[in-house]
Amino acid sequence: MPSVEVALVRRASLQDDAQAVGTLRSRQSVTLRPEVSGRVAKIGFADGARVRRGQLLVQLDDVLQQAELSQAQAQLSIARANLRRNEELVAANFVAQRVLDESRASLQVAEAQVALAQARLQRMRVEAPFDGTVGLSKVNLGEFVKDGTDLVNLEDTSSLTVDFRLPERYQDRVAVGQRVQVRLDALPGQQHEARVLAVDPLLDADGRSLSVRAELPGGAGQGLRPGMFARVLAIFSTDDNALMIPEEAILPQGGRQFVVRLATAEGGEAAPPVSQRVPVTLGVRRDGQVQVTSGLSEGDRVVVAGQQRLQRDGTPVRVVDLSRPVGAPPDSPRSGRPSLP
Repeated sequence: MPSVEVALVRRASLQDDAQAVGTLRSRQSVTLRPEVSGRVAKIGFADGARVRRGQLLVQLDDVLQQAELSQAQAQLSIARANLRRNEELVAANFVAQRVLDESRASLQVAEAQVALAQARLQRMRVEAPFDGTVGLSKVNLGEFVKDGTDLVNLEDTSSLTVDFRLPERYQDRVAVGQRVQVRLDALPGQQHEARVLAVDPLLDADGRSLSVRAELPGGAGQGLRPGMFARVLAIFSTDDNALMIPEEAILPQGGRQFVVRLATAEGGEAAPPVSQRVPVTLGVRRDGQVQVTSGLSEGDRVVVAGQQRLQRDGTPVRVVDLSRPVGAPPDSPRSGRPSLP
């Protein structure tokens, strides 16, 4: 009579989740750069200071632009005066209507020149596009900078997000509002709750992964900073009545999964139990255990060692270890498993 080791099918609370790594991001983040070249005439912030939307951060030398604006405004005044004079002359029939039309066109040109000069002047100012905290200045007073040169970064840390990626097989399981647990290597022992804010509809063609963004409440007040490395646990569902068995009980065969269950022999409880091969459907695997979604019931005994000796159903077996904890590794000292004959 072959000897086997068995384990009981037990109910457990099972959390269906996926692990990923991510990076903390600011709610809004921008590196400010000038649109034109120029000499830095004024720096309107202190490194690491809070700034308000519209606050002047860097002023480039705008003497030339101020002169162009003054010239354009003078031309506008002349055009307005010519228009008024020609309107009086046309009313008195001293000039043709064509002269008045030309004066109006000249006024429009002068107004456009003023608007252009004002726009050029405004581009010499670099202002904060939103409330936030500036970083460290990358330029000095009097320095000549080219267009596109990095001046300073601006971060809105009123709330933070964590960006991470999941394999494409999870695309139908990730939804906005879903709960996410975030742990940071820089802050050991802390766990933060986040909610999925958005899911990128485009999959990454290189890694076939799905980009997800979750929002962390509280912002930087919890010691969190943009750029931190994060370990993310995306939770899809929780089953408090999952049926679990050790992974060693699974017998793959022909693309299907089987287990050997012990059944009561025809002689009743007094007779040795007999083997019965049962097809099962598997779910989530966790820490040496696997969920069984169909094929078994709570309390069933399944063979976890010695299946190779059970070639056909109905074979009487001798159970050598009933005390083995569910999911304990085969060589664990807790199992107390004797050598099988």
